[in-house]
Amino acid sequence: MTEPLAAVAAGFVELRDLPFSQRAAGLRRAADLLEEGKEEFARWMAREMGKPVTQGIAEVAKCASACRFYADRGEAMLAPQELDEGATLLHQPLGPVLAIMPWNFPFWQVFRFAAPALMAGNTILLKHASNVSGCATAIVEVMSKAFGRDDFLQAVFVSGKDVEPLIADPRIRAVTFTGSTDVGRAVAAAAGRHLKKSVLELGGSDPYLVLDDADLDHAAKTCAAARMVNAGQSCIAAKRFLVAEDIYQDFLDLLKQEMAHCQPGDPLDPATKLGFMAKRSLRDELHAQVTDSVKAGARLLLGGEPLELLGKPYYPPTLLAGVGPGMRAFDEETFGPVAAVMAVHDEFEAIHWANQSSFGLGAAVFSKDERKARRVAAQLDTGTVAINSQVVSDPRFPFGGVKDSGWGRELGEHGIREFVNVKTVRV
Repeated sequence: MTEPLAAVAAGFVELRDLPFSQRAAGLRRAADLLEEGKEEFARWMAREMGKPVTQGIAEVAKCASACRFYADRGEAMLAPQELDEGATLLHQPLGPVLAIMPWNFPFWQVFRFAAPALMAGNTILLKHASNVSGCATAIVEVMSKAFGRDDFLQAVFVSGKDVEPLIADPRIRAVTFTGSTDVGRAVAAAAGRHLKKSVLELGGSDPYLVLDDADLDHAAKTCAAARMVNAGQSCIAAKRFLVAEDIYQDFLDLLKQEMAHCQPGDPLDPATKLGFMAKRSLRDELHAQVTDSVKAGARLLLGGEPLELLGKPYYPPTLLAGVGPGMRAFDEETFGPVAAVMAVHDEFEAIHWANQSSFGLGAAVFSKDERKARRVAAQLDTGTVAINSQVVSDPRFPFGGVKDSGWGRELGEHGIREFVNVKTVRV
């Protein structure tokens, strides 16, 4: 534990004084290395956590785009600002940041934080999920080659009980965490005890509102893709579908068709769209949520039976209709390929039930009337709302949640400024 932390602490002394041009050169080289090794990295993801290789390749490409985005724009985002009466605002790095990262997007979750953090001059101590240690090692190797040194980003392979001592260490200046809300509370409490800045991206139960004037074919295709991505193991996957009652049955029929096309298979096969779930315990908990919801009155229209393929835990595309408050599929985050659909009278009821959640990460609105869709979007308690598309993270735009989905922002200009000291210099 001590050696990697000592390395990034020493590396910070060098990185903070490195010109932006040299930081940018390192990020551009990282982007090149990611693209050169994308097939290999995708296979690591497929083997370790079940992501289909085609999705893994796309994930690595997205990491490369984030590196280039901050290499191109980071210096301008952190440029000194001249204020009134001779005052200047500086944006200076804080120091080594502990990054506690999840397994579901093992490359993207790291790079969407690492690219802006490194461009800002912070070094990184990566505590990755234990089931993606190969991905963690690959990321460290990429960044070591990119910057020509291994003390800007290091990984530690420790258990959860060893995290608080790392947070407490005075060399760590801030913490970023992506993962479950329960663990996020523990990380936030530890960071608060030790007065460390933290950014938390936690769970989500994203509502997708399909209004009565939506393009149903487009909505069904988009909603199915948003629910099935990464076997549904995503904080911003579509989870609750609030559908106007006039189009409810037509939407259900179309959504069922779209989801049925996504059949499980070997994640190393480029034709596979649905890989295995990362942990058998997660699969079993998901199945309990489904069976409990059916017992409470939901109708099972598709799937709903656990699978064992290639010695791995799978869960099939599963569609629940007639879902409502009091059912686990509505009240809780379902971290797997399960769509929970509820009929609503109008947009006002859709907004009401969308906001009846402890989570507030993402949401989507489907309507042919853009003005109406924007009006609805403005009333949703989330960090991101997509209109006629699925929720995605993008290097250009700030990303994060409210309520139990966490605090702080990643990506965009807001993301690069999370881990800097905003210093006022006044004559």
